[in-house]
Amino acid sequence: MPRKRILVVDDALTVRLYCRDTLEQAGFDVEEAGNGIEGLERALGGGFDLILADINMPWMDGYEMLRHLRNDPALHDVPVAAISSEAAEADRERAYRAGANVYLVKPVRAAQLAQTARLLTGLLRTGQFPTGAGGS
Repeated sequence: MPRKRILVVDDALTVRLYCRDTLEQAGFDVEEAGNGIEGLERALGGGFDLILADINMPWMDGYEMLRHLRNDPALHDVPVAAISSEAAEADRERAYRAGANVYLVKPVRAAQLAQTARLLTGLLRTGQFPTGAGGS
């Protein structure tokens, strides 16, 4: 079975490297983008099974990127995990309204990131998902 492809969109190089390392160790192929515009361009290239998107980025934030993804017929169904340092319920709700499937608050533990990726790419059934890893 081919490996699932994940696009990590975050303006912080250290976060992208952490996500890449964690997800590659979990068996995924990972590509990166440094902001929302670059992320949207890469996503439009197609073939991703999951997009991890930071919320606070320059030029195009994660909320706007999510809206573009959800309005594009080719990308509408690609699952998106929003990742942010913002822990307020209003931020979480805003991400869900924009189209996020899951909202994770930084810092995200490696096990939580890998399990979320497995769930959203269909490699893990819902009943196997660890407590608290779905955005709590």
